[in-house]
Amino acid sequence: MTNYIKIVEERISGLSKGVDETVDSWFLMSSPMPVVAVVLVYLAFVLKIGPEYMKNRKPMDLKRIMVFYNAFQVLYSIWMCRTSIQESNVMSSIFSKKCEINRTREQNLTLYSGAWFYFFSKIIDLLDTTFFVLRKKDNQVSFLHVYHHTITVLFSWGYLKYAPGEQGVIIGILNSGVHIIMYFYYMVAAMGPQYQKYLWWKKYMTSIQLIQFVLILGYMLTVGAKGCNMPKTLTFFFVGNTVIFLYLFGNFYRKTYKKAKSVDGGSRTTGSSLAQSALRAAGGMGCMPQTMNAGKHLLQNGQAGKAYLDLNNNSVKPMKLE
Repeated sequence: MTNYIKIVEERISGLSKGVDETVDSWFLMSSPMPVVAVVLVYLAFVLKIGPEYMKNRKPMDLKRIMVFYNAFQVLYSIWMCRTSIQESNVMSSIFSKKCEINRTREQNLTLYSGAWFYFFSKIIDLLDTTFFVLRKKDNQVSFLHVYHHTITVLFSWGYLKYAPGEQGVIIGILNSGVHIIMYFYYMVAAMGPQYQKYLWWKKYMTSIQLIQFVLILGYMLTVGAKGCNMPKTLTFFFVGNTVIFLYLFGNFYRKTYKKAKSVDGGSRTTGSSLAQSALRAAGGMGCMPQTMNAGKHLLQNGQAGKAYLDLNNNSVKPMKLE
């Protein structure tokens, strides 16, 4: 028994040592235990503790918090994109014929620092699901949503700890670029129904999400074909994980399309319905207006009005017709 305990301790000790001692000293990077604890607390709250706590309570009013949160996410994503493009030499490496990667110690630390900020952004993204639970949007806490958030936290940590490479820079740039658009949409939507008229472009979000995965997959296959001196294991893992995401998001898209088509009696599904479904699958803030019939509602004084959706608590309220 003592020997088994010793073996386990040695394995854990081995996992605590990454590719760089400097990285090992950073917040949440000392060993797998802190990040695993964060993920376990997240899963326990969004799957069990949170729903039980909110079971007999009204949805929380988080409108201001969500506007601030989404605005912060937009600025954070812009900063990560700008920093990654300016500080890394990844673009020149991609288009070079030999595709050779040569870094100094200073360049290594720059790469590691950017990877840490990207990893921490995935920790912040866990608040997406937390807001779903507190607003009693239990239907949004799907397997795809929880899996996506969980795996990105664990993978981005493992990438930085054990196998940082230029492949991750491109993925970080693409993903942060998508987040700029996505969280800007959620910020405007969370501001209230009066701003919905500015969200005419929501139907294009579906294409943006899927194009992101296609570009990542194409880049990884190109890296493998050119024989770039990047971590091969990391390339294979990226390819496998991207294929999984493509399957899950594609499967969700197909199911949503068929369901919407059957509800409409075989009519063509609108782009907005598909966009809403894809955004929910992508793990957004769930503040999008739901599809409503354009029927009229009566105000308290009996005057006819049109319905709109209060994005903060999803209640249907009448609005005077102009």
